Amino acid sequence: MAKVEVKGTEITFFSLDEKDYICLTDMARYKDPERTDYIISNWMRNRNTIEFLGIWEQLNNPDFNPIEFDGIKKQAGLNSFILTAKQWIDKTNAVGLISKTGRYGGTYAHKDIAFEFAAWISVEFKLYLIKEFQRLKEEEYKRLGWDIRRNLTKINYRIHTDAIKENLIPPELSKEKVNLVYATEADILNMALFGQTAKEWRDKNPDKKGNIRDYAEISQLVCLSNLENLNAHFINEGISSSERLERLNKIAIHQMKLLTQEPGIKKLDGGK
Repeated sequence: MAKVEVKGTEITFFSLDEKDYICLTDMARYKDPERTDYIISNWMRNRNTIEFLGIWEQLNNPDFNPIEFDGIKKQAGLNSFILTAKQWIDKTNAVGLISKTGRYGGTYAHKDIAFEFAAWISVEFKLYLIKEFQRLKEEEYKRLGWDIRRNLTKINYRIHTDAIKENLIPPELSKEKVNLVYATEADILNMALFGQTAKEWRDKNPDKKGNIRDYAEISQLVCLSNLENLNAHFINEGISSSERLERLNKIAIHQMKLLTQEPGIKKLDGGK
């Protein structure tokens, strides 16, 4: 669960099957804190609302019950017509609305539907909600990007260092020399992908903290993970460092051309 504040009202969000749902109950408190169920039910009595909900379900839900929907639509607009979110879900097998109980209980709606409800409450409220929702998603992408950066640096690291230890480091080497070998191998990857060693990058960027990989884009880190695995394989085959560097550089160029065009990677890289 995540929360944002919209016009002084705390709104809860959650994701289900990569779809975002927003709490209508929280949104209704902006209009009337004491009668949230009434606010939602009153919105659902509207014929335009029923038509919107039905069309949304037909576009997004293969299990939607169109027969029940037609019956509800015929009654919509009558003075005696009453419809709750739970009734709508039970009768039509809808997925756009979710009724939850417990700590975060209430009526939730897919963001498409939630924004319609927000507009019914207030156009101003809807615009602020969209703004806060977008800000929240941007923060999530940043956190996701950071997690990917952190985890990708670990992927294949053990395979890579074990291959170096078993094939390039004689047992009698001192710890300092072992570290030097690791650094050399790291720079083979740096040269293949970034075109410079770690020291060259530091000399060019004295004002930056960390290392060259800390400032890499997601696409570069994905490629780096692949190069680590390949380099370990090349080391096991006894290929010289110069030949490995040449091979890895060609592979890096090819993979980066593909990765920079991948929509999911581009999004995580900030849409570049």
